[in-house]
Amino acid sequence: MDDFNSETDSDYTSYWRDWFISSRGNEYFCEIDEEYLTDRFNLTGLNTEVHHYQLALDLVTDVFDNDCSDELRDQIEKSARHLYGLVHARYIVTTRGLAKMLEKFKKADFGKCPRVMCDSQPLLPMGLSDVANQQPVKLYCARCEDLYNPKSSRHAVIDGAYFGTSFHNILFQVYPAMLPPKTRRRYEPRVFGFKVHAAAALARWQFEQSQEQKERLRALRIETGFEDEEEELEEESDEEGEEMDVGGVEGTARVAQ
Repeated sequence: MDDFNSETDSDYTSYWRDWFISSRGNEYFCEIDEEYLTDRFNLTGLNTEVHHYQLALDLVTDVFDNDCSDELRDQIEKSARHLYGLVHARYIVTTRGLAKMLEKFKKADFGKCPRVMCDSQPLLPMGLSDVANQQPVKLYCARCEDLYNPKSSRHAVIDGAYFGTSFHNILFQVYPAMLPPKTRRRYEPRVFGFKVHAAAALARWQFEQSQEQKERLRALRIETGFEDEEEELEEESDEEGEEMDVGGVEGTARVAQ
């Protein structure tokens, strides 16, 4: 950032945004349109949250007075990053912002779910708070509906407020076709083919709770999202039942002999 030299202010600021987006560790961010950044309505209230707000805005948008001390320049640079992140949280819930983040989601730029049963489902960044400096960014899997920490230490220190608590839900509301089917598949610990008792009891309790919740949703005529998977599980259950019946008949026959 110390080698900024540009013939025009617009080239200078464009270079800053290009540099920010292309920097390692900023892969989760999309580029904010200049029209959005220059509309003061979109920046309402941010002047109280960002130090050196006007200078930071000048750096991110259109003009910046390069004649300042190195110490002040460092402070302005830090404020510009923070300002961009806060504006980013607002931008990605707009039509243009959602479209840009959707493309990154399709390319799995945010990573894939580490859970084996989710079959490498692409993740989405989200925050646990809309207030800055509270929680780092987390990654949301729409298949298992769980949260994960970013693998990279560079991504793990990004403020979650730069993505907000609502973005991932809004994206799937606007693009419902991108919402993956839910999964009930779970790993079942076994010893020589037999389920481990404690884990099996927990799994049964979770299954019962899940069934009760689905019944409540059906009573309210709300789709659960598990319909296709339930049919597959019923077929598997029927097949297992047939195998057990055959095994029981064979065992009875041996005892009789």
